[in-house]
Amino acid sequence: MSATPVTETRFLRLDLPDGGLRLEKGGVLRQVDVAYETCGELSPERDNVVFVCHALTGDAHVAGRHEGDDRDTGWWAGMACPGGGIDTDRFFVVCANILGGCMGTTGPSSIDPETGEPYGSRFPEITVADIVDVHRMLLRQLGFERIYAVVGGSFGGMQALEMARRHPDFVDKAVCIATGASLSTQALAFDVVGRNAIEQDPAFNGGDFYGGPRPDAGLAQARELAHITYLSGEMMKKKFGRRRRELAAAERAAAAAGDARAPGPVHSIFEVESYLRHQGHKFIGRFDANSYLRISGAMDEFDLAAGRASLAEALDPVKAKVLVVALNGDWLFLPRQSESIVRALATARKDVSYFCLDAPSGHDSFLIHIEELSRVVAGFLTRLPVRPPADIDADHRRDYDALVGLVPQSARTVLDIACGDGTLLNYFAESRPWADCTGIDVSVESGAKTLAAGHNVIRADVDGGLARIPDDSFDCAILSESLQVMRRPDRVLSELLRIAPVGLVSFPNFGMWKIPAELVFRGRMPVTKRLPWQWYDTPNIHLCTVKDFLDLCRAKGIRVDKVVYFSTLLSSRILRALGARSLGTSRVLVKIRR
Repeated sequence: MSATPVTETRFLRLDLPDGGLRLEKGGVLRQVDVAYETCGELSPERDNVVFVCHALTGDAHVAGRHEGDDRDTGWWAGMACPGGGIDTDRFFVVCANILGGCMGTTGPSSIDPETGEPYGSRFPEITVADIVDVHRMLLRQLGFERIYAVVGGSFGGMQALEMARRHPDFVDKAVCIATGASLSTQALAFDVVGRNAIEQDPAFNGGDFYGGPRPDAGLAQARELAHITYLSGEMMKKKFGRRRRELAAAERAAAAAGDARAPGPVHSIFEVESYLRHQGHKFIGRFDANSYLRISGAMDEFDLAAGRASLAEALDPVKAKVLVVALNGDWLFLPRQSESIVRALATARKDVSYFCLDAPSGHDSFLIHIEELSRVVAGFLTRLPVRPPADIDADHRRDYDALVGLVPQSARTVLDIACGDGTLLNYFAESRPWADCTGIDVSVESGAKTLAAGHNVIRADVDGGLARIPDDSFDCAILSESLQVMRRPDRVLSELLRIAPVGLVSFPNFGMWKIPAELVFRGRMPVTKRLPWQWYDTPNIHLCTVKDFLDLCRAKGIRVDKVVYFSTLLSSRILRALGARSLGTSRVLVKIRR
């Protein structure tokens, strides 16, 4: 692991076509400068470029330390770092301040070359498509005809998704974190109120305030409103509650002077109020009100499904492998918004993985609480070519051979439900390298390993998580050795055959002779190689016999194509030869279809 790299902000004037940069809403910019930073080493093949899209008010300083800093001061320092989710020992990371910004890239506060004055109100409206086009122009002018990945969170996730859609041959992988295909109505409402606060500030002057008083009060209020959406209600309660903070004399005077409603001297304020004031005051020192209006307006206008029959149609051009990550404590970009992106990509038969991570802090968790997120992103970005597992015991290898043999030769997409660390998918991929494999598991750690092994992953509780997968998304679905841990195995079977026409289900047979014998002669629940848990710590909650399973299939109208019986014991094989199949079987593999 190398030391924290030193970075510097560089500036590039884009080579624009004749007539300038024509924007999606009709405006034209004759000159565009872009501020960007890089960290990590570019590979000799120039094939390790990861472009990071920043959020609403970010900048190009994603990672590294500037000259004179004693530490990494980047806004995503924990993610883009040596050994991190975006490993700067492995990848060449590029991040640029967006079009319309105020951190070095051309925006409303920049000098208009035609007038010699700041653009101000004359800076044209921009869209996410314009922002993405400028990103691509920058990268191509830097000599990159294709990049390894684009990564973004929040508004940056919108940009990453739009880049994968708008320039499908330019991006190999896309990571979209805590984002959506459009803003929710509630999030849109917060932005509308924030922009109104800026525009109604007496100092705003229609956007031409440069050289005079700035609309700091309105900009601070817009920032305070935004920060309310960045933390979850639970985190607000935990961090601030209804606690108050005593004010110093100067603060009391300023508070009373700034609030005509104050009945007398103000001695304390709520801690949450102090926090919001601090955020607003800090923000006005580094950001421009016009940039806030233009960029937030672009985010509000972003709607991938607008003018199209469906979101799936909008995302149909995507060729990149896509990772979508939601945060369960986020109410600015709700998990269901991420799930709609995943469903649309799955409907369009795209290469997509999905994780919903535990994030009680809310939307800002993708910036500050990133341990799990880093593991997932690292697994996705460092996906290796699929390799067959070498440490499978003979019993499992025999089971897997039988299972793989039952997968239809025509199957091109295969789903492994409760996939664990992806061992079965790796084994399957050895014999069917042309098939696209996806795993589902509730464990973040197992899912990250499966991602790194080269497969798509959907993180979900199988009992309820299959509902987010569209009908007929896969050619074959596998439920291996997991039926017995499902809360409602009957519903799981129905969902399995909704998302794939063919299913393969394997499970331990509780009717094998050794199990009732253990109960009868020892009076204890059995502990076997396939059922190694004690009765009090077992994950198995619905043990069944092969006859029970076949009865369930008949009751649900499920067609059984084939039943394969397994056991390594000589006595069991003799029982099966005598016709006592259930007594002579330790585990069962059943091929089912609608």
